Amino acid sequence: MAQILVVDDEVGIRELLSEILADEGHQVLVAENAGEARRLRENQKPDLVLLDIWMPDTDGISLLKEWAASGQLGMPVVMMSGHGTIETAVEATRIGALDYLEKPIAMQRLLATVKRALRNQEAVAPRELSLATLGRSPALAEMRKRLAQLAQSGAPLMLRGERGMRPELFARLLAAAGAPFVEAREVMAGASSETLARAAGGVLFVGDLALLGRSDQKNLEFLLARTDKHKARVVSFASVDARTLIEKHEYDSGMVARLSELVLKLPALREFAEDVPDLAAMSLVQLVETRACAPRRFSVAALNALRHHSWPGNLAELDSVVRNLALGALDEDIGLEDVERVVAAHAASSPPPEIALDRPYREAREAFERLYFQHLLARENGSMSKVAERSGLERTHLYRKLKALGLPVGRREES
Repeated sequence: MAQILVVDDEVGIRELLSEILADEGHQVLVAENAGEARRLRENQKPDLVLLDIWMPDTDGISLLKEWAASGQLGMPVVMMSGHGTIETAVEATRIGALDYLEKPIAMQRLLATVKRALRNQEAVAPRELSLATLGRSPALAEMRKRLAQLAQSGAPLMLRGERGMRPELFARLLAAAGAPFVEAREVMAGASSETLARAAGGVLFVGDLALLGRSDQKNLEFLLARTDKHKARVVSFASVDARTLIEKHEYDSGMVARLSELVLKLPALREFAEDVPDLAAMSLVQLVETRACAPRRFSVAALNALRHHSWPGNLAELDSVVRNLALGALDEDIGLEDVERVVAAHAASSPPPEIALDRPYREAREAFERLYFQHLLARENGSMSKVAERSGLERTHLYRKLKALGLPVGRREES
């Protein structure tokens, strides 16, 4: 049968529900507060949660929001509410709760609700990684606002940025709730009006344009000419500018102009480093939820180390590091030593990024300086005193230089 987590601060209710559910053959876990529920949820994935609204430490609504934001709402949740809190319970269903039970809970109502929730359990999948709930950093918060504004337009939009940015995460913020989001690589090989219809009323996303060959470019041109008919918006990504697409990658100038009616530059991961801990934690939850690894969690020191890494490979590198940590850590807690080991191995196996030598001198110099300090920050694990020593710069000058280059400042506590 199912594993059901009952969260309620009243011992009588916990015992009563446990007895009824156990008689039905279910395995029952109990928690008397949100803290206990949080710990149980981190270590395993119950098939169903019965969650009380009013609890002494953290209320059920706040815990539900927390699970939704962190990607842990991969199971049905039924709220339990006393008299006078029904409106709150209804609000919980908008956040992600499946249903609510009013106290005192009638046994038949309980069993019917549990049966229906478990019947729907298979349809509840772990949430995809999303930027919708993030924005601790000013850069990502501003980007979300700009994307929300651009979502009101149907014009083709070209996202510009560095490779490894996972631009589809940003593009998904442009699709309305419930609207289709189709990645063009799924339909590019067999471009037709039928496949384009899958994106009708939503977003057709095209990955890095610099990686498309002539055949794919022709298929993209076919799709682009028919998007208006299907009311599908084309959102593309380019790791190079429009001129390079035309001159080096042999794009038709008219198609590039059409794709770039609107252009938005994406911030590199180092520019929203404050959000790295949340991104890493969400990625780890996904791996645990899909049974890709045993239960794992990051220590505070590990998250701080990830925050201070310079991430030259952006979100793609972060994904790779988190996966390596999830699969390679010997303990349930991923610590600082694990992060240092994996980041060092990842840096050693990565070829040095290229600097485009056809840039103006000032741009090429800034590109070199950025790579140089990214390397030092990664090598010295964010230690500003060691980076200053290696680079031969005075500490105050180093701070100003990193800020000018858009790089995160490392650990300041060292003397």
